Amino acid sequence: MRITQKLKIVVAALTLAVACSVSAADTHVRQYTKKNGTTVAPHHRTAPDKTKANNYSTKGNMNPYTGKKGTVDPNKAPTKSSKSSASR
Repeated sequence: MRITQKLKIVVAALTLAVACSVSAADTHVRQYTKKNGTTVAPHHRTAPDKTKANNYSTKGNMNPYTGKKGTVDPNKAPTKSSKSSASR
């Protein structure tokens, strides 16, 4: 095999590996309507787990669909209890 053919195979394999890892790390959310009547458009989000460090919005990460860089500090992100108390 020539070097260019080997290089093409390596690039194709790496591209496939990256594509698979991105698709395995997220989930598609279908359009839905909230109780208050607001319609939420379909979108992608990270797969649910117990860490905040791998969310698209976390500092150091980037949303592969929008290209937007994360801005949320995972150590200072609000918890569910602080969100609900802030809205009261």
